[in-house]
Amino acid sequence: MPLVKICGIQTLDAAMSAQNHGADLIGFVFAKSRRKITVTAAAEIAGSISRIGKVGVFLNQPLTEILEIAERCRLDLIQLHGDESPEYCRQLNRPVIKAFRLDKNFSPAAFHSYDVPWILLDSFVPGQAGGTGVTFDWEAGRKKLGRPKQKVFVAGGLTAENVAEAIRLIQPDGVDVSGGVEIEGSKDLGEIGRFIAAARSAVHSDSTIRRDFPC
Repeated sequence: MPLVKICGIQTLDAAMSAQNHGADLIGFVFAKSRRKITVTAAAEIAGSISRIGKVGVFLNQPLTEILEIAERCRLDLIQLHGDESPEYCRQLNRPVIKAFRLDKNFSPAAFHSYDVPWILLDSFVPGQAGGTGVTFDWEAGRKKLGRPKQKVFVAGGLTAENVAEAIRLIQPDGVDVSGGVEIEGSKDLGEIGRFIAAARSAVHSDSTIRRDFPC
């Protein structure tokens, strides 16, 4: 079954809920966003939980800054949502999830040059690099995706109500949610549990998918 990542974590309660309900990963947003967390707060949360992977989300930020944050916050993976090049990714000392937004001109050639273990497919919304809360055409996305060498996360508008369908149609290696487990802009512990349960109950046609990470 696919990995489950709960992104945009800002409180220890939300992190503990994700861990206790069986999520594989939590995400801390260090890029400009309403879900941005301070390095100090993320480090405190990361130091308080040990049975879940930690991902840092960045956008066109200096390499030295990312490396410092990754070390301080005990990050297991680094997720990049900007224009970071393949060479930039190679200079990071942790596995990378490179995000791509699916617009009408999207081509798999966009990620062929990236030697990273994971890619993330997100919805295209002008002016937004992620956290759109909008789904993309899953069937069309699957056809465009082909068979990449990287493992695939899917994001964009996922909720407890639709994640099983997304898994069935796209057959990803992981699903990534943020707004879909929020109520009035804040993580809701009940919604986190509902989403994880729905993702875990989804039928995936590829039984060989591994739940370990990062590669």
